[in-house]
Amino acid sequence: MNVRILKDRTAKGLMLTMTVVAILMVVAIAIGLYLKSRPVLESQSLSSLLFGSQWKPLKGQFGFLPFLMGTVWVTLLAIAFALPISLLTAIFITEYARPMVKRFVFPVLDILAALPSVIYGVWGILVVVPWISKHVAPHFVDFSTGYTVLAAGIVLGIMVLPLLVSLFIEVFSSVPAELREASLSLGATQWQTALRVVVRRSLSGILASSVLAVSRAMGETIAVLMVCGCVVGMPHGLLDACYPIPALIANNYGEMLSIPLYESALMFAALILFVVVLIFNLLSRIVLYRIEKQNE
Repeated sequence: MNVRILKDRTAKGLMLTMTVVAILMVVAIAIGLYLKSRPVLESQSLSSLLFGSQWKPLKGQFGFLPFLMGTVWVTLLAIAFALPISLLTAIFITEYARPMVKRFVFPVLDILAALPSVIYGVWGILVVVPWISKHVAPHFVDFSTGYTVLAAGIVLGIMVLPLLVSLFIEVFSSVPAELREASLSLGATQWQTALRVVVRRSLSGILASSVLAVSRAMGETIAVLMVCGCVVGMPHGLLDACYPIPALIANNYGEMLSIPLYESALMFAALILFVVVLIFNLLSRIVLYRIEKQNE
């Protein structure tokens, strides 16, 4: 057999093996989390676990609804904060900025993306929390410590901001220059071209980038843990404390595991987070597929 053909088949087999391993890793994680969660699933019904609000480990009551709502509140607020800023920033960099500005912005984005999450958490404690406590909360409530959904959402939004900007820049840069030139030649302004040509052409990429940012935001732990308040209860507003699922796992795993079912309950929390992110990504893939079909 020709050596070149042998090398080609070997490379193909190696890549196939790595692909299968990557898929099996996801399956293995899901199976492992489920097996660890079985004791608590056998002791309580799935509906009481997901929709119950009583969290009393000493009595064997594990209601995850407050933690689910805390995760949803913080994630949605972070994306609502970061999405418009990152979108407009990416449009400016790709459509308006001079090369010198781009050479300055890209390293800054890399630095922000590379910062450890604990630094964002410390910054949130030193800046965001006092600002909310002293300047924002007094207009709406009598007292607030500042450790709130709002603080967690702001810190998390700033964390995902460089990721979104980088992804959006890549998406907008892939739009053919001929489309921009055709729009400008027809009399459209630069802003109209950016909005109606570049952004519309990039809708699938924007959606995919946003899903990636949501997945990152849902799993963020340390920074959110430091500013969310970690109070078990249903948040009813931005100035309430919350307790997202990643913070619950990080704050409690390794402690109080002598309590029956406690470790299993924490593993079930991890399983919930895994399933939510998986479903979210699958739904986004379906939407992306339909958008691409419509554009063909």
